[in-house]
Amino acid sequence: MTVNDLVIAPAPGTPPCAPPAFDPDTGWTVTRHADVRAVLADASCQVPVAPDGAPGTLAWLRGSVSRFSAPHRHPTRRAAGVAVLAALDPDGLRAAAARLTGDALDRAGDRLDVMATLARRVPLSVLAARLGLADPDAAVPAVTAVAAAYHPGADAARVAVADRAVAALVAMTPPGPPEEVANRVGLLVQACDATAGLIGAATRHGLPLPSTVPTGDLLAEVLRLDPPVRGTRRVAVAPVRLAGRDLAPGDEVLLRFDAANRDPAAHADPDRFAPGRPGVALTFGAGPRGCPGERHALALAAGVVQVLRHRCRTVPAPVTHEPHALLRVATKIEVENR
Repeated sequence: MTVNDLVIAPAPGTPPCAPPAFDPDTGWTVTRHADVRAVLADASCQVPVAPDGAPGTLAWLRGSVSRFSAPHRHPTRRAAGVAVLAALDPDGLRAAAARLTGDALDRAGDRLDVMATLARRVPLSVLAARLGLADPDAAVPAVTAVAAAYHPGADAARVAVADRAVAALVAMTPPGPPEEVANRVGLLVQACDATAGLIGAATRHGLPLPSTVPTGDLLAEVLRLDPPVRGTRRVAVAPVRLAGRDLAPGDEVLLRFDAANRDPAAHADPDRFAPGRPGVALTFGAGPRGCPGERHALALAAGVVQVLRHRCRTVPAPVTHEPHALLRVATKIEVENR
């Protein structure tokens, strides 16, 4: 089998590409590539805004970062995050991630669980150090705890743990205006699960591939076919006409990146794994709310995955994933030295 003969089936729960569909209990589901892009670019479809909270808590963090901000606050908060990211060299991030990965493999012996040892720990350690946190190693479990409760619907116990973790992260972060501190912490939290999911999927699908396949092309195709972020939500704040459907103010909209990335209208032979193919996955979003840290996340993932491809092979085993509606993060992927 050659690389271009490899087919990756959709993950369980991935809907087919179809016109926007409405359910009275859950709202609209949007699955086609062009429709998803249209919603992401439409100012009448907004990110659900997080309410403010007491300083130093999870609610305060969610209410202060650009990701969950109202339109009138978003540009300033996004600019703060972009300014922080501009000072981070992706090549430096990649090299640091590769170094830490190599060190972990040297300590591990014959076998290592990528998800437990590398997928979160390496990117977060590197990023926390570059963001100036006083104790990057201690930041890793704190960020992981916050990420576990970051999305709506977390239970009270996880929120309580996350509140303590947010306070610890704020204490580690260089002092500054509260929104600047929050958005610096937010960069870490938003990198946590998404980057871990990408590293896990790239390890699973990419280690058997020949070394002639560039790691950047591998990551791009993994983002399309097995994305760590499967979708995102919007709310219509004004009437919207989408692909012949009328969305009313207040309608909830779920954008499915995993389906749109397999839309045959955007990607020929969409289930075929073809690193280097034209076109871009929607996994990092698009429009004014597109992820500003895309290059940095890809650099961190590439640093880890490139070393694994050079030194390891996967240990055959069934792969399970953490329970989450819109994130896809493997629970365990073991590798062994060649």
